[in-house]
Formats: sequence, C-alpha cells, structure tokens
Amino acid sequence: MTDAAPGPWPTDGPSAGTSRAVTLTDLLRVPMHRLRLVVAVAMVGLLAALGYVLLVPAAMTASAVVAVRPVVTDAFTPSGAGADRAVNMNVESGIATGTEVVQRLANSAGGDPRDIRNALEVEVPTGGQILRFSYQARDAHQAVQSANLAAEAYLSVRRAMYEQQRAEMLRSYDESITKVVAQQTALQKRANTAKDTAAGDALVAELSGINNQLTQLNAARTEIAAVDVNPGWVTQTAEKALVTSAGHRPLYLVAGLLGGALVGIVLAYLWESTDRRVRSVADGRDASGLPLLGTVRRPAFRGSPRAVDADVRYVAMAVAERVRQPARVALVTAREDATALTAGLAVALAVDGREVFVADDSGRVERLRASVLADRGRLPIDPSRPLVPKPRPAGSTPAAGAAADTPPARRPSPHPPGARPSTDPDATLTLPRVSSARPDNGRVIGPDEVAVGMGSVRFGTWRQGADHGLVLFNAPPAESDERGVAVARQGSAVVVVERDRTRQSDLRRLVERLRAAGVTPLGFVLTRNGRA
Repeated sequence: MTDAAPGPWPTDGPSAGTSRAVTLTDLLRVPMHRLRLVVAVAMVGLLAALGYVLLVPAAMTASAVVAVRPVVTDAFTPSGAGADRAVNMNVESGIATGTEVVQRLANSAGGDPRDIRNALEVEVPTGGQILRFSYQARDAHQAVQSANLAAEAYLSVRRAMYEQQRAEMLRSYDESITKVVAQQTALQKRANTAKDTAAGDALVAELSGINNQLTQLNAARTEIAAVDVNPGWVTQTAEKALVTSAGHRPLYLVAGLLGGALVGIVLAYLWESTDRRVRSVADGRDASGLPLLGTVRRPAFRGSPRAVDADVRYVAMAVAERVRQPARVALVTAREDATALTAGLAVALAVDGREVFVADDSGRVERLRASVLADRGRLPIDPSRPLVPKPRPAGSTPAAGAAADTPPARRPSPHPPGARPSTDPDATLTLPRVSSARPDNGRVIGPDEVAVGMGSVRFGTWRQGADHGLVLFNAPPAESDERGVAVARQGSAVVVVERDRTRQSDLRRLVERLRAAGVTPLGFVLTRNGRA
C-alpha cells in the first residue's frame, strides 16, 4: 500500500536497498481484498438512506409571486429602462423575510419563528421587480397556505409602512396650513382696519402672498393624499396543483450508497494500516529479507490446474538446486497451513525418481495422502520428452530404488496403441489413484507409499523419516507450535507465505525466530489462499 522500505536484512538481486513505487493496482488491492467490509458499510449507508426516504416524509414546496411597484404620484409615468432601480429589491427582500412577516406567519399558522424563517425563502430575479416566496412544509396544504400568507403579510407590512409615511407627510402639511391660515386671519383683520392707506395696501399685498402660499400647500397636500400606497400585488398564488416535492428522493439512495462505499474504503485503509498483509513478492522480500523460490498461482478457472502444477514444479526445481541429499526441509508458516503446497512439492520432487518422505506430526497424514494422490492424478507426462536426471555430487551413489538414469524407452507409453504422443509440454494424463503400485523402475511400492512417476512418496512422522534421503516436514503454524523451527535446525527451512493472508509482522517474527535458532532459510514461496 505504501512505498516499501528496505527490509531488516539485505535482499538478493539488483533491487536490494531500493524503494518500490506505488501503482494504481497497489491502491486498489486493499479495498478489493477488504471487499466484504466495503460492501457491508456501503449497504449500511444505503439502508440508512432508504430508511430516511421511507420514514421521513418529503418536504413539499409551494411558491407565490409578488410584483413590487414603486410608490409614485403619477401611476401612468413610465419607469424607464432601470425599472428595478425605482425600488431597492435588496431592501424589499429583507423586509419580506423580516421579523414582522415571520411573526405574522407564526401568529397565523403557529410554530416556532426560527423554523418558519428557515422554511421561508424569497428569491429576487436579477433586473426585475418580482419577489418569489417559497415555503417548505411536510404537508401540501400547509405549504400553500404559508406561501400565500407570507406574500399577503409582506404586502400588508409594506402598505402599512407607506401609509405611515403618507400620514406623517399629511400631518406636516396640515400643521403648515394651520399656521398659514392663522397668519391669513390676522392679516385680514389688520387689512380691514387700515383701508385706503399705504399700510393697508401693504397688508393687502402681504395677504395676497399668504393666500398663494396657502393655495400651494393645499395643492401639495391634495397630491400627497392622492398617492396610491399599494406596494404591489400577488401575480401568482400558491396552489396544490403547483406544489412540488423538495429535492430528488432517489438521489438520497445513490448518495447513501456512494457515501457508505467511501467510508468503507477509508475503513479498509485504516484496517490495513493496523493489520498489514503481504500483497506482493516485493512485500515478502521486504518483510523477510529472503530470496524468492517461486510463486504458486490460483488456477485461472476451476478444473484448470496447469498454472498451479507448473508453478509447483518450478518451486521444486529451486528447492532441489539449493539442497543435496540427504536433505531435511521444513515448510514453515506463521499462522497458515502448508499441507497443499507440501503435497504438491513432494509430487514434483518425486516425479524425477526421488524417494521423498513427507513427515507430519500434527495428524494431517491422511490429508497429505489425499493431496498427493490428487496432484499425481493430474501429473503432466510427455513420453517424447526424456526425464532429466538429477545431478549428483562426485563419489555419491544413487539412493536405493532410484531410477533417475533409467532411459525413457523403458517407461510404458500412456497413450493407446496407434496414437501419436502429444508435443504439448503441459499435456496431462490422469493416472490411477492407488496407494500401492509398481513404479517405472520395477520396484515394489509399500502400502504406506504412493508411486509418482519414477519415484515415490512415503508418509510418516519426523522420527520415521530419519533414514530417508529427502524428507519434507509439513510443519504446523509457528505461532502456535515451535516444532517446525526445531526441525529446521536439523536441516533447512522454506518459508511459505500466503498472499493477502500472512501478516508482515508475523512473517518478520518467524524469520527472526529461524535466524535466532541458527537456521538460514532457503527462501520463501508466495502462494494464494493456500491452494497449490
């Protein structure tokens, strides 16, 4: 999942001490391996969204439209191109969502003013003099009633404000007219007492000016009183037929599923950070510091064992290259079971004429025998390709019953008479699954042995295999049983690592125990899910 740091011990090859770049496959491997966790959390998110959709009713939205008009003295005067500038729509929107409108809604419909303020929304289209009142409620009737009530409350509040302004102006004009009338009355009395005099003429001229002023004040008052203070009108009332459901309910399900999947992926990475597993060959090298002996892949599909058989044969070649008979090889794991790989490795080593003894002190002999018989049944045999004898050190003698130098002509042909032998190197032939038979070299196989090609596989305990040339010990998991490490001290060890199952901490601890016991492992084998 992260860049691999150099292992605790130097690794072999040119990649020693170098870091590994993280690829897209590495990033996807963790959530794919934790797919159950990701799917489970995604289903929880989907169920939560489904419960919300089913249990919580959808919010119904109703809308009412109010056309706002400027209050002018002449209603027929065109407003011009800047109609929206005649009235400050931002101020009108603030009034529409103000305290007075909300309080009137609360008094009429009941409810908390804070909830009403959150449910009420006023939209102002750009460049127009329109207010769109939208109200969300759980019931369509309540949404329609509240939207219409909000529009009427706004108009009522705005009309009251204009009427108050007009009343103040009229009161101011009335006071001015009252003062001018009082002056007019006083001048009229003085003019009546001073007739045909210069002072009388001056009073008459002054009285004429006051009369003109009084006429202007009365005209202005009449014009103010005639102003239409209607702030607008409702152009579209909210109706049940026009009520819409707020939001898209199916999107909640999609959001719940995607949100749950995202949370599951995050949890998978958190789990991986605390429980690191071996995901690749590079992880195995970094965690163990051992060379790779081979990888055993899972079949591409059920009933296709060719890839697995070929992988096991290559692992057997790598093991045989590093050991010389007599050899004691323990297949050790941290917590996993290596029975399938032990059986496959025994068959691959015996096919060239070796006498292999498989030891197991954990009561898994019957499982080993069944696995050996199954692997022998799909053993690839090609009579046109001679067997390659295992090279022996100078001065050594072949083991009893060994027939590595037997020419291939002595082997009976597995093909029916007249049939051409196959040239496919991976061609397979199903042999009879019997526990006692006569191998190609003519030696009689005992009841506790299985004939495999030119050799045989025998089963028993570790003590029973002391006199045999090649002994494979199917060691129990080292975390719970130390016999595998104890046996490895008498020979060598092969560390079996299962991809996506073996913890890196367990692998490091196992290699440390082997090295502390004085064992130098031959290397490690990477398998998948324990299937050979």
